[in-house]
Amino acid sequence: MTDYGYVSVLSIIWMILGLLIFTIVPIVLSIVWLVKKKERITTILIGAVWFILFALILEKPIQNVLAFPTALGLPNHALSNFFNANPILLAFVAGLFPGLFEETGRFVAFKTILRKRKNRETSISYGIGHGGIEVVVLLGLTYINYIIYALMINSGLMQTTINQMMEIAPEQVGQLEEIIVMMTTFSGTTLLINVVERIFAVMFHIGASILVFYACKDKSKMWLYPLAIILHTLMDFIAAMVIFKVISISDLGLELIIAILGMAVFFGSFFLLYKRDKN
Repeated sequence: MTDYGYVSVLSIIWMILGLLIFTIVPIVLSIVWLVKKKERITTILIGAVWFILFALILEKPIQNVLAFPTALGLPNHALSNFFNANPILLAFVAGLFPGLFEETGRFVAFKTILRKRKNRETSISYGIGHGGIEVVVLLGLTYINYIIYALMINSGLMQTTINQMMEIAPEQVGQLEEIIVMMTTFSGTTLLINVVERIFAVMFHIGASILVFYACKDKSKMWLYPLAIILHTLMDFIAAMVIFKVISISDLGLELIIAILGMAVFFGSFFLLYKRDKN
């Protein structure tokens, strides 16, 4: 029997703190913005719902069917084999889909359900909803899983789960063991990296929302919509190349790249578009 170690109490405390940060902070940010700017909560909610619709319901299944069918329990096919044989192309696909679907989601929202809301605050409200719900879904729920896994490891249930997995799906045991290693080495540094990465990701989403908002508001600025797609694709493409080991960059290096892109998109769109709009 393999000894999978033990998750310390301090690590579990860090996980609980992460869960609180990634669920409560987006809500607090939304409330502060709504009160300060007297914005409508429906704009934030639309940003959240549109992320779920375009990123989770539309983008992920289509992307998985084309490039990652095994994630859905489906066999690989000619196209997915082609993508997986070309890691750079696979990373590009992994970056293109979020860029295309999420920015198109913004475009559709501003052109339809939010078309009558022309005040500049609408762009940031939508971005807070979009970026905030992404934090809750991607990290809030992830940290719930972390806590469950940690408790399973400490109680011995993880060993039982792996024994069962060896009989019915041995190919997935490696993934579980990677999770165990992550849990037993979880620290405040891990949490800090996640927090910093999300801060710049939310900044990017707010900045991209400003870009697409003005693309819809002013026909002469329609080029901002494809620009948002390109910038979003670039950010996710770089991250995907690291994940698929096309390039080797430290966690700190990757966070630095995300920080630079996130701040560039946010501050560029904020000062060149948002601040110049006198409504």
